[in-house]
Amino acid sequence: MRLLFVDTCGTTAAVAVADGGRIVAEHNLILDRRMSGRLLAVIGGVLAEAGMTMAGLDGIGVACGPGSFTGVRIGMATVKGMALAAGLPLAGISSLALLAANLPHARHRVCPLMDARKKEVYAALFRCEALPVAISPETVLPPERFLDCIVEPTIFTGDGAMAYRELIIGRCGDLALFAPCSAIYPRGACGIALTQEAFLKGAGVAPERLDPVYIRASEAETQRRGSRF
Repeated sequence: MRLLFVDTCGTTAAVAVADGGRIVAEHNLILDRRMSGRLLAVIGGVLAEAGMTMAGLDGIGVACGPGSFTGVRIGMATVKGMALAAGLPLAGISSLALLAANLPHARHRVCPLMDARKKEVYAALFRCEALPVAISPETVLPPERFLDCIVEPTIFTGDGAMAYRELIIGRCGDLALFAPCSAIYPRGACGIALTQEAFLKGAGVAPERLDPVYIRASEAETQRRGSRF
């Protein structure tokens, strides 16, 4: 399969293209306020580097959350528009599973943490075989509360693990292990592996059927709810 993968859920962005399971082009970069205008150019550049066009793809994978509301919206809107124009199916990939995929065949379970601001993290636990398998629901909560469930050696990764490293060590002690810097941020190549698996399992859908996964209500939604009382 010829696949494109795009992630803009966190503090970095990742784009990759594969042909028959082989990564032929990949671009990982820091997100900034210009990303909404740059993303199409980045995707176009990666496709050109791979010698491919949208018309030559079989499907697209996109990280659909959780993560930054702005980041999730940018990635989803861009990819859905491209898929609709090209008549391609989409596969939605969890941004937490994407992080966990950095650590295949890990001896211990893996805990990706994404900084959700407001002193909270997006979190879940995974058993990482060739690809990650979720063993807890994805959630958003203060890190102190999530760390209460850590009762065995666990590998932490993600920008949330970096932001709350001292807290994690203080709460978990020797049970806390940390991924190397090379496995802290999501990679496009890992997204390709998850996308291919999703399509092989028949999880591809029409673009209009794929929804973002926010977990937490946006600030605007919270304010609207509060104004009703």
